[in-house]
Amino acid sequence: GRAAEEIRRRVAFGRARVVENPAFGEGCSSSYRAGIGALDPRAEAVMVLLGDQPGVDRAIIERVAEDWRRDAGRIVLASYRGKRGHPILFARDLFDTLVGLRGDKAAWKILDAHPEWVREVPLDCSLPADVDTWADYEAARAEAEGDR
Repeated sequence: GRAAEEIRRRVAFGRARVVENPAFGEGCSSSYRAGIGALDPRAEAVMVLLGDQPGVDRAIIERVAEDWRRDAGRIVLASYRGKRGHPILFARDLFDTLVGLRGDKAAWKILDAHPEWVREVPLDCSLPADVDTWADYEAARAEAEGDR
């Protein structure tokens, strides 16, 4: 995205493989194209998370993944006290559909058009906040420190 170079300088990614999205100006759908294009061809599914939702923790990610492993579906996503959110897991047979999306929020249109493909994983916690501004960051940090 827009700050890729700065992020690479500041973040220790460890063993993580970083995929840059040179078409970030085209909206979220370009991230699907970049990410799916970088997948191992044997991948059975892809899980989508938002970089600005640090409240989506390992336990949430594992719950969604485990639900899909138990009973593979086309789309499995987190449901925070009835509110749908990320992570969203898409099965391999939807990769071409995802790559063909354009603009922002396009993946949600797939869920709306095909509710029969969607399985929600109920979570007893609030939808994690987006951290888009410095004030959002400070609020999230204070909340995280309060949880210690």
